[in-house]
Amino acid sequence: MVRIDRVHTGSGDSGETSLVDGSRIDKSNPRIHIVGTLDEVNSIVGAVSMETNRLISHHDGGDSSSNQRVKSVVSLALQRIQNELFDLGAELGCEVQSVPEYVTLLNAKHSDLLLEEIEALTKDTPPLSSFILPGGCPPVTFLHTARTVTRRLERIIVELERSKEGSIRPIVLQYINRLSDWFFVLGRWISHTLGEHEPLWQPLSGRQSEKGIVELISQMKANDADFDTLD
Repeated sequence: MVRIDRVHTGSGDSGETSLVDGSRIDKSNPRIHIVGTLDEVNSIVGAVSMETNRLISHHDGGDSSSNQRVKSVVSLALQRIQNELFDLGAELGCEVQSVPEYVTLLNAKHSDLLLEEIEALTKDTPPLSSFILPGGCPPVTFLHTARTVTRRLERIIVELERSKEGSIRPIVLQYINRLSDWFFVLGRWISHTLGEHEPLWQPLSGRQSEKGIVELISQMKANDADFDTLD
């Protein structure tokens, strides 16, 4: 069991921090970028969970079946994901050969489960006819943020591995790659289950003439002036 008696120790005031194995390292080190970005992803996942729990209730005071279904699935899934991200943080917080024995390492079953869930969620969503614009209801919007930050995390991991072969276990990169896809598919599943519209990208040739907002703002000001004359 982890016990934390103090949050601020002052040891990082000079721009250095401690790795999981106790060694000191500069906070600008790529490995710290990885751990920090991993923490970003986990924080966003927490926001997804929060927004999912805020889904509106049915008019009779109880949750609608669709809302309850989303809450049950997302709550169970994200609780697991957040714990696995913490496991990854402990592993990536030091060199591969220095990971303490007490640290739990993710393995192929964790990565394969993501793939199985991607396939299961995809079966419950209609095929895509275009690219999806980031947005939608709050949980889905945060899932778009989670997937993009996860892609950034993946790029940083690849950069470190390419510069120092053997610095990252291959299963870690596979897990992170699948996790971003998992966030995307989960967002689509939530939208479809709730009956939400998915904002699709429209090619330039198929979009209506883009006039901008100048005319709209001018019209609003004209309307304001009309209301002022009524006083």
